[in-house]
Amino acid sequence: MAYFVTGATGFIGRRLVERILEKREGTVYVLVRESSAGRLDELIERWSVLDGASVAERVQPVIGDLRRPLLGVEKEQVADLRGKVEHFFHLAAVYDMTAPAQRNTAVNVGGTTHAVELARALDAKHLHHVSSIAVAGTYKGVFTEDMFDEGQRLPSPYHRTKYESERIVREQPYIPWRVYRPGIVVGDSQTGEMDKIDGPYYFFKAIQRMRQLLPEWVPLVGLDLGYTNIVPVDWVAGALEQIAHEPDLDCRAFHLTDPRPQRVDDLINELATVAHAPRFAVSIDKRITDPIPRWPLKLALALPPLRQASTLALRNLSIPPEVLAHMELVPRFDTREAGRALAGSPLEQPPPLQDYVARLWDYWDREMDNQLRRGATLKQALDGKHVLITGASSGIGRSTALKVAAAGGVPLLVARNVDKLEEVRAEIVAAGGTAYVYAADISEIDSIERLLERVLADHRNVDMLVNNAGRSIRRSIALSYDRFHDFERTMQLNYFGAVKLIIGLLPHMRKRGSGHVVNVSSIGVQTNPPRFSAYVASKAALDAFTRVVASEVIGDGVTFTTIHMPLVRTPMIAPTKMYDAFPAISPEEAADMICEALRARPKEMGTWMGKFGEVAYSLSPSAVDRLLHLAYRVFPDSAASKGHADVEERASFEQIAMATLTRGVHW
Repeated sequence: MAYFVTGATGFIGRRLVERILEKREGTVYVLVRESSAGRLDELIERWSVLDGASVAERVQPVIGDLRRPLLGVEKEQVADLRGKVEHFFHLAAVYDMTAPAQRNTAVNVGGTTHAVELARALDAKHLHHVSSIAVAGTYKGVFTEDMFDEGQRLPSPYHRTKYESERIVREQPYIPWRVYRPGIVVGDSQTGEMDKIDGPYYFFKAIQRMRQLLPEWVPLVGLDLGYTNIVPVDWVAGALEQIAHEPDLDCRAFHLTDPRPQRVDDLINELATVAHAPRFAVSIDKRITDPIPRWPLKLALALPPLRQASTLALRNLSIPPEVLAHMELVPRFDTREAGRALAGSPLEQPPPLQDYVARLWDYWDREMDNQLRRGATLKQALDGKHVLITGASSGIGRSTALKVAAAGGVPLLVARNVDKLEEVRAEIVAAGGTAYVYAADISEIDSIERLLERVLADHRNVDMLVNNAGRSIRRSIALSYDRFHDFERTMQLNYFGAVKLIIGLLPHMRKRGSGHVVNVSSIGVQTNPPRFSAYVASKAALDAFTRVVASEVIGDGVTFTTIHMPLVRTPMIAPTKMYDAFPAISPEEAADMICEALRARPKEMGTWMGKFGEVAYSLSPSAVDRLLHLAYRVFPDSAASKGHADVEERASFEQIAMATLTRGVHW
């Protein structure tokens, strides 16, 4: 038995081939463009783990092109394969609601036409076509598996080309066919792995942004957005492979959908739960909102200011406008045929979303968030660059070092604790990267001078500097009258230490004509939280220094970024349960902000809350003072700051600043 598969290197296709290799015998012929042959080689190496060296013999590439007759397969190869192929799987297609209409037509309709031609020329015994539930369009009611041309409206080029592709397969009289209509396919239920941002993934960024802006416990009111139907890719591939090999099922369609469709607002709440973001406590029923005329809203959004604002908001959230029109899945889908074919097997029903939603979020959060990762663009910015990172032994500094190394950079790890630095270096080396360890105390000028001597002796240049190390003291001025050393120590590390490093590296950067410095400042500089006079003053001094020096050296190719960092969820703030109620980002997200600063080199980075604080203070400083005074009264000094404990409260520089401001606004 032999197989022919188009789209075998794609998201569903490669899992289908993997299952065939695991469960069946015979050669698998894979259509691949010449430019994608390397990708197939990587997959063959991955599949070889399953079946040893024989995979290389069982998987045979066939060079071709979807847009050419007979899929571009040479006539000699067609003749050689004629009569050998039992199952012809056609998966190659554009699965993208935002793709141009011309591309959808050329690949989906033209590609299917050519696939049918080739399957006939090969005298294939069965033609398996992977269609989509998009063929149902906006059909109202239950769309059964034996339904196809029901006069349904097809609202987009994607819907129309999936419908036309299936029609081509159904109407050809040469080969017994089976059609498979998957639901909205998401990542692997076991690993969360996904290829690209699509479908519900477009809204992950909005959920992440909501987590940063609001505490998890804040109840939200949402709109009833109807139903969707999500299935994991591993289940789709498994169901497809099993149904294809069941006897006596030709000339039928199978819905690879969940018989338990999910409500869109329930899906968002599931994602919000695993993302630690606010949830919808109540949704306004569609029966209330549907009768409301839509034209006033459409008319308002057509006005240039509102149109520009909505476009900018969607762009910032990475949501294509085309996607909003198709959030609700109007039809419901019957699954009786698929259910009968899968009865009694582990694939009888897809796993419930609740069982794997955390894996989907985790994979997206780690691997796919474009704004944080930036993929090859970040690699281009950091590949081979030496990046000196202070405070690299833990928290934000450690996460930054790992991401810099993963992008091909060479982090120079600086902190006082050599053992922890060595642990970070070992993790980088184990992942195939390179890093160097330098023990130094940034609060000591002599230590910085020795650090600079060693670094510049070991490396020809330092391309980038990240001033991340810092100290914070949370203590009211009333308790600081006899503690002038608090201000001295904070200024020594946060200001003088950072400035000493900058002026130590600037001559070398200016001489080479390139360099970039990232200063991790705080939202506190923008919002002036009570009890942080020592810390905020030290960071404000560094901000002012940076603004002045940046104008002097920009002509030499040296640039600066100031990051007004929001609340960061680190182990240091875990014992203080008060912070659990406030919005926060993870150390990895903070590190991603730093990596974005290294990549794009913006003048400043921060959050809307910080900007709001700046604007509010500019407009009405007295009112802001009174508001912050109320927060000052609500949050008393800690026992440590009053001298009731030996442990100085150091941790929460960005953290408490953000918390104080947020609670102040709330009150």
